Amino acid sequence: MTIAAQNRKARYNYFFLEVFETGIELKGSEVKSLRLGRVNITESYARDEGNEIFLINSHFSKYTNSSYMNHEETRPRKLLLSKKEIRKIIGKVNKESLTLVPTKIYFNKKGFAKVELALAKGKKSHDKREVDKKRSWEREKKKYK
Repeated sequence: MTIAAQNRKARYNYFFLEVFETGIELKGSEVKSLRLGRVNITESYARDEGNEIFLINSHFSKYTNSSYMNHEETRPRKLLLSKKEIRKIIGKVNKESLTLVPTKIYFNKKGFAKVELALAKGKKSHDKREVDKKRSWEREKKKYK
């Protein structure tokens, strides 16, 4: 598995309840940009639109060697899930007011681009402070061992 893009902020800002592996519908120049690692998903999220789920606000840089067939950098990209998974996700998002956050984009062994999508609940500021306190405590323990 080759990781092309990762959302490190997501683990700090959200509690992950469930993680899904999805395919993503990309154009040729987008795949080339992804292979070069010129993708940013830190501010992106997923949203349902008419029984389909789309990745919104992800930034795939333009591929320089592509001519007039280049892609739009921040267009919505369709995520490939089964109907059963889509219904399950949409139900949980609407019922429990959760967020769909992409955690990473990677290539699997067969060379297909995959997105790891997490059903997440937002952390409050006191939750974030608690996590920071635990991290610093663990660092201090390792330092004096």
